[in-house]
Amino acid sequence: MKIVGHHSSEVSKSVFCVALSALLFALCVPAQAQQTGKIPRIGYISGSPPNSERTDAFRLGLRELGYVEGKNIVIEWRSAEGKLDRLPALAADLVRLKVDMIVTPGATSTRAAKEATSTIPIVMTQDPDPIGNGFVASLARPGGNITGLSNLNRELSGKRLELLKEVVPKLSRVAVFGTSTFPGNAQNKKRRNSRQEH
Repeated sequence: MKIVGHHSSEVSKSVFCVALSALLFALCVPAQAQQTGKIPRIGYISGSPPNSERTDAFRLGLRELGYVEGKNIVIEWRSAEGKLDRLPALAADLVRLKVDMIVTPGATSTRAAKEATSTIPIVMTQDPDPIGNGFVASLARPGGNITGLSNLNRELSGKRLELLKEVVPKLSRVAVFGTSTFPGNAQNKKRRNSRQEH
């Protein structure tokens, strides 16, 4: 399955619903669960408290496919509440529960899930650089047990700078704020610098 890329840092509810739901159920877990009579169990692990807009969209997408939390699907919500060192234990807990799938909203939680299991499917809802982070082999053929959405920041950062220059032709300097240790930011900086040199 291909990694789906989106071109905006602001993920709309409708896009999030459709893309994530399609990814979740393309993995065939629900079909298998229906045949055995087992209720599918999804683990959701986050480094920070879940974003209500995204979790509501997630539930809505499931509901549109006929899956209602507490009725015919179980979602195990886990949050490190900002204490990222708790993520490995939370991921291990989901593995112990034998969830059918793990959903992650960012690179830090995806890494914890990846280190906890190589067999349970992991669906990342966004990642700035899934190849650079070592989650997938390529966007076209992820391989392994991880798939999902990428916001492709590294590929788009140069284009954003070009568009800004078109809008403000006299622009000569641009400042970009970001955390250098955040996944994808270091690659974005290198890409912007190389574009400025050309």
